[in-house]
Amino acid sequence: MTSPSSPPPGTPSPVSPPPKRGGPPKGLLIGLGTVFVGAAVAGAFVLGRRTSGPSLGGGDGSSSPPLISSGASGTSAPPAQVEGLPEPTSTELEVPGASAPMAVWLDVLHPPKVREALSRNAWLRAQLSQPLGQGFVGGWAGFFGSTGEDLKADFKGAVLDLLVGRAANTPFRVAWFAGVARASTPAFILPKATASATAAYNALDAVASRGTLTAKTCPGGTPTAVAEGLELKRWLVAEQTLWAGRTPDRLVVARHPIAVLQGLCAEVPELRGEDNVDVELGFQPEAFGRDAQLFTHVLGLSPDTRLQFGVEGDRLVGRGIAGELMEGTARLDKAPLSDDLLKLVPEETPVLLAMQLKLPETLTAESLKAFWKSGGAGATRTRQVAVVWTPRGDSALFQEVAVLWGRPEDGPALEGFFSGGSSTLIKETVCNHVVLASSSEELKALRMSCSGGKPNMLAAPGPVVAGLREPTSLAFGVNLGRLLSGLTMDGFLSESRVGRNAPIPKSAPPEIEAARRDLESLPYLGLRGTVQGDSLVPGGFGS
Repeated sequence: MTSPSSPPPGTPSPVSPPPKRGGPPKGLLIGLGTVFVGAAVAGAFVLGRRTSGPSLGGGDGSSSPPLISSGASGTSAPPAQVEGLPEPTSTELEVPGASAPMAVWLDVLHPPKVREALSRNAWLRAQLSQPLGQGFVGGWAGFFGSTGEDLKADFKGAVLDLLVGRAANTPFRVAWFAGVARASTPAFILPKATASATAAYNALDAVASRGTLTAKTCPGGTPTAVAEGLELKRWLVAEQTLWAGRTPDRLVVARHPIAVLQGLCAEVPELRGEDNVDVELGFQPEAFGRDAQLFTHVLGLSPDTRLQFGVEGDRLVGRGIAGELMEGTARLDKAPLSDDLLKLVPEETPVLLAMQLKLPETLTAESLKAFWKSGGAGATRTRQVAVVWTPRGDSALFQEVAVLWGRPEDGPALEGFFSGGSSTLIKETVCNHVVLASSSEELKALRMSCSGGKPNMLAAPGPVVAGLREPTSLAFGVNLGRLLSGLTMDGFLSESRVGRNAPIPKSAPPEIEAARRDLESLPYLGLRGTVQGDSLVPGGFGS
């Protein structure tokens, strides 16, 4: 990547991006939104559970509350089948010729604390007995709810109690690797496996292993941590398959063997968190293509930038955005978000990203190029910039996004910067902001919000408004209820289209509407980072 103090040469754009690398050409917001939803869902599945059956004590001697029952209310998961399973086989794995970097990772730094909070959460417990929770767990209830007695194994209690109670009591990472889609499922990595975790792995492997793939090298041909190569085990329980692998000090589980291999071979730093930080979410901009690289380059964010979360009672709350800034950059200022901006953003907006960006006093293509070349020297003015985004749960649907620019005088320059390309943005000045919207419907919603025709962010819960009015350099807000409700409806409609000419249902079934209502009760989650010296000081807010 090019030096952070000057833009990479060779492109006509006034904001020259870093060299193009592999990866889907998605913007950082899309990556962050997708990651956030995926991490939240994966975390709820792995850490949130409800049963009243036997549980297996943790490695520290404590007892872990059960997460998933093999006989949840309303459905009855099939018991594990131990008769007639295929005989185990062994084959050599075709190792990829290049290693794949981690695109996104979720570090659970205090697993017992997080697990306890989720197991006590009344909303989560209620949903796991409703169609929403049962639909999410699906066939995996049979896998994780199967007991040692079902499998005729040397352990007691459910499989999930075995894995979570013993293996996941120390910090672990959930990683999504860049690369082919089939191997992009998350890998659960336990970097420092305890004796208790290794014993749990061996106990399940003894009864569930139905095949082995052997990898002589890591992806790219680098040596493995084990001289004779790595064994990737196929675990089969209740007609569901997981792949697992281990080295002397690491355990990895994933849906795909390549993801397991990448998890065994990847470098993972020591996972340590502050006292009030229990979960961290990080990302690698290069894995999302040049748009994300350009975005982080403009803001001066370093690769260690991460979103932090903590546990308070039975809830996961935002702690803020933390990380160092690139050396020699001063591209973020700090200020509260203006009332004009809060009036312009609809209260129902699922995702909001706002920043205070230092740019040349007079914005033109020439002044911007000179600004990057000089490393930010010269007279500057802070621009309040925000992006509002409605993620869609169907790739065939048009993305709804708008850029809100807080200085109308920059309108002519912005029109030049954002013209061309595969999509055309609609430009208009609303609420003292230049609005560049992806559609006329998006622009109409912003106009109505500004005029009071629909609720705006000034009508959001008091703690949310107060958090957005705090001096900040970078703010990221997610309306969890609106986001997940919308994605659920999009997913239902996409599944209902069985043919090109199939009509779109006029209404959703009662269980879908009930699930959406339940999701809409979820809170607003806000994170901010404020420049102090050469780093971002985190802060959190929400409803």
